[in-house]
Formats: sequence, C-alpha cells, structure tokens
Amino acid sequence: MTPKEVLGMAKENGARVVDLRFLDFPGIWQHFTVPLSELDESSFEDGFGFDGSSIRGWQPIHASDMLVVPDPDTAKMDPFFEVPTLVLIGDIVDPITKEAYSRDPRNIAKKAEAYLKSSGIGDTAFIGPEAEFFIFDDIRFESSRNRAFYEIDSIEGIWNSGRIEDPNLGYKPRHKEGYFPVPPTDMFQDLRTKMLLTLEELGIDVECQHHEVATAGQAEIDMRFKPLVQMGDQLMWFKYVLKNVAKMADHTVTFMPKPLFEDNGSGMHTHVSIWKDGKPLFAGDKYAGVSQIALYAIGGILKHCKAVCALTNPTTNSYKRLVPGFEAPVNLAYSSRNRSAAIRIPMYSQSPKAKRIEFRTPDPSCNGYLAFSAILMAVIDGIQNKIDPGDPLDKDIYGLSPEELAEIPSAPGSLDEAIAALKEDNAFLLKGDVFTRDVIDMWIEYKTDKEINSMRLRPHPHEFFLYYDI
Repeated sequence: MTPKEVLGMAKENGARVVDLRFLDFPGIWQHFTVPLSELDESSFEDGFGFDGSSIRGWQPIHASDMLVVPDPDTAKMDPFFEVPTLVLIGDIVDPITKEAYSRDPRNIAKKAEAYLKSSGIGDTAFIGPEAEFFIFDDIRFESSRNRAFYEIDSIEGIWNSGRIEDPNLGYKPRHKEGYFPVPPTDMFQDLRTKMLLTLEELGIDVECQHHEVATAGQAEIDMRFKPLVQMGDQLMWFKYVLKNVAKMADHTVTFMPKPLFEDNGSGMHTHVSIWKDGKPLFAGDKYAGVSQIALYAIGGILKHCKAVCALTNPTTNSYKRLVPGFEAPVNLAYSSRNRSAAIRIPMYSQSPKAKRIEFRTPDPSCNGYLAFSAILMAVIDGIQNKIDPGDPLDKDIYGLSPEELAEIPSAPGSLDEAIAALKEDNAFLLKGDVFTRDVIDMWIEYKTDKEINSMRLRPHPHEFFLYYDI
C-alpha cells in the first residue's frame, strides 16, 4: 500500500485520528494518537517525534528524541476505539542521522529477513506461531516489602467445583483435561470465535481456535504462517485483539506462560520454513520427509537453543513451564512425533509446501520480532555450517533409562541460565549486523537488573509455608 492509498483508506473509513504503534524492548505495544490532519504523504518519510527515554530499555535522558516512521503496508482500522481510528505500525529512527534504531525490535526483524536473502540460502522465512493463553474472570496480585500474593479465579476452574454459584452447574474441566470437550464444559467457545472473527476482519488469516489442556479457560488460536516481519506485526495485533475482546466481556487474557500450579502452562510452538523462488526448501527424502537443509536448520537450533531461549522464553516465569519430567519440550532433540522433544517435524501433511520444523520450546511472553529473528539466525547458522542434529529421538522419553536420559541435553532451567548462555553464545546473532552488540548487552542488562535480580531479592510466599517454623 502506498502513502496515497493509506490516506484514501482513512477517508473511505471515516477515520478522524491516527494511532501510531511500536514495540518496546521487552515486547509491549506502545502508542500515541494524532489528528488525521497531521498525516500526509510526507509523514511516511518524516515520521513523528516522541520521547525515547521513557521506553523500557531504550534511550538515556540526554539523547531521548526519536522518530516513529509509519509503514504504509501496516494500515488497519482499529476495531475497538469509539472514534474511527487508523492504526499504523512504525519503525524507529534517529531524528538526526535518520538511521534505523538498533534496539527497535521491528528493525531487527527486518535485518534478519535481509540477512537471509543476502546469505543466498533463501528469500523468505515463514513463521507460524501457536500462541496459547488463559482466559480468567479475575486476577489480583501484590508485591510489596512486607506482603506478596496472587489470586486467580475462573468460573471454569476446577477448584470452583464446590463453590456456591446460585447455581453451580458443575461443568468445569479437570486439571489437564481441557483438550478439548464441547460446551458446556468448554465455556469460552463463543468468546474465542469472536476473537477469531475480529482477527479475520483485520485481514489476519486464522486456521483454528480451541480449548487447551489446562482448566480455567486455557485456549489456543492459530494464525496461518506468514513472512517473519509480517508475523511479528500480526502477533502484536493478536495479543491486542484477544485482550480487548476479553475485556469487553468482563474477562482477562494473559500470555504469562505458567499462571497455574500443577497444570499445563502456555507455550508458543513456532513453525519455521524457508523458501526460495517460490519453492519450499525443507521438503526432501531424509528423515520424516525433510531435506538435508532442514536437518542442518534443526542442528542450528539445537546447538544454539540455550542462548535462543533468552529471547524465546524471556521471563523468569517461562521456566516454571520448562521443567524436565512434566511433558515440557525441554529435551534438545528432534522427532517426527515425540512432543517432549524441543523440535518436532509435523506429520499432518506430506505436501512439500507443508513441510516445516516446529520449535516447541518458545512461549508467548516473548517479543515476537526478537524471538523469530533469533530462531531464524540459528537456522541460518545451522545451514551455513552444516551442523549435524544427530539422531532423532523417537523413543518414549519417560521410558528411557537414567543413563540414556543423561545423554540428552536440556533447555535452560532458568532465565539466569539462559542469559548466561546468551553471554557465551551470541556470535551467530551478530552476523549481518542483525543483533548488534548494543542490543545483546542491553537485553542481558535489562533482564538481569529488572527481572532476575528482582526475583532473587524477594522472599516467595511458598517459602513461608516451607520455612517459617524452622
């Protein structure tokens, strides 16, 4: 879409204001709104100014001025605002040099796509994330110097089977039995369908929606695969739509990976394939119908997985889900059907166009632009260096002997461990100037200071249960 076409779209839809959106470093959409009169064709080159020092992980106060330059291809009408609003996702640039900002996640994703093309391996990286989430009725939490708690509630939660509800009808999925009964046990069919239809109205292709394994409204809505940057944009719309549709129905949505104790957490299995000149490169005559290039790609992810997890599983809560022995995809191996392996080769279809690899370790708390870019860089490194992924893991992981299990490496057990791995293994991310040293260092600093140390310093409520009487 050209700038002129965007202006025509705004007029056709009666837009009165323009909402400019971009992603902060950790992964939350930010925005500000200007009158439609402020938008003209030159705006798509000149951009709009804002204070970059107030964005997490960005500029210092003495160099705070930045520009957001709208991308005309991202134009959509907001489905929730009372006043007709044109939404444009923007790229961040320096107001003096007009250079793309190194810490803008969307810029990193653009550079990852450009690096793939310059490598000669392929011209398109398709990404298909399966982002799981929870729909709750109520959430309360507090973390202060002398008090800390959280309390979640859901009409679907099995813990409410004995609650007086005037009347309590009893249709509540038991722990780990939410995949996937029909209503009335599944209470959120209509809400998920409204989410699906809102996404489709925005031009986002959706493949399916369903209840997920956990009690208390765990769900999944799958978007059809798209090129990397486009999927980064869509993931932000996805989170925005789901949260707002839920809020309008007096529910709340969270992409926090592990909000419930002793039930399934929310993952984001991420499907990846590379194409060149309109042809898929991952289909072939090797194991499970993949090509040698695909096996090298798997080798790259397995080799760099611990460092990649610092970006694909970027919260301390992420590692409450990635616990060995609990069906989590922590085993750094690949398989055609074993879902405890970090990488699976889906066997639903034997069409060459459908052949892809599924990286099962990531979760939806991630910054999509950074996570998808890191995965692609690991894939490219695997292909360039012909990294052998070893033999597939087709055995039942829970039936292996301790000796066999000890030979299979695992994903990191904590964010601290993932950040330590990123410190040691980041050269593959720096290729093509995709992730700069500035980005890596700031990510490590931010995660360590704001999250890892913050958790280390606080007593956990369960520690009082375990230790108060010692």
